[in-house]
Amino acid sequence: MSATAAARVGRFYTAARRHPWVLGKVADWKIPLGPYTPAQIAVAVGGGFLLVKTISWWSWMGPVPVVAWVLAVWTVRRQKIGGRAPIQAALGWMLLGWQPRGGRIGGRAARDRAPRALLGGFTIEGAPAPGPAVSAAPSRAARASQPSPAARSSARRRREPAAPAGPVGPVSGVQQLLALAQQGGAR
Repeated sequence: MSATAAARVGRFYTAARRHPWVLGKVADWKIPLGPYTPAQIAVAVGGGFLLVKTISWWSWMGPVPVVAWVLAVWTVRRQKIGGRAPIQAALGWMLLGWQPRGGRIGGRAARDRAPRALLGGFTIEGAPAPGPAVSAAPSRAARASQPSPAARSSARRRREPAAPAGPVGPVSGVQQLLALAQQGGAR
């Protein structure tokens, strides 16, 4: 494939994109002051109905309400709300209000699942057995070899923390695997 063939771009436009949807145009013939968009027809019909039903309220103003109605029909001719025609925008807002709060999944309303209890358990393993028992009362020979109280306090400060009384095995699974590897049992 050559570089010029890769750069070619083809476009086509449908008649709907070239010519917006209007009413009152057939070939070269147009109705007077037309063609009209759907928004213009809606304002014309709705406004005309409203003017006829409320004629007793505005009749003292003369032609002002009728002129305002005609201007309203003319002003909605090319109105856009967010790039859309007013009727389509109003329909979009109406459909947005009609949607379920959680949205839709596969065309059906999305709902939260019903709450349920989360059950679980745990196991308490026995603690390792302590080492050989140490007598509670020191013997007389041991007491005689102990240093004075002043020497004991300075010795306490220099001592490192005591090791645990009994042998402690690996706690986690990784520690157990490491212990096996050190013993040569794991492959």
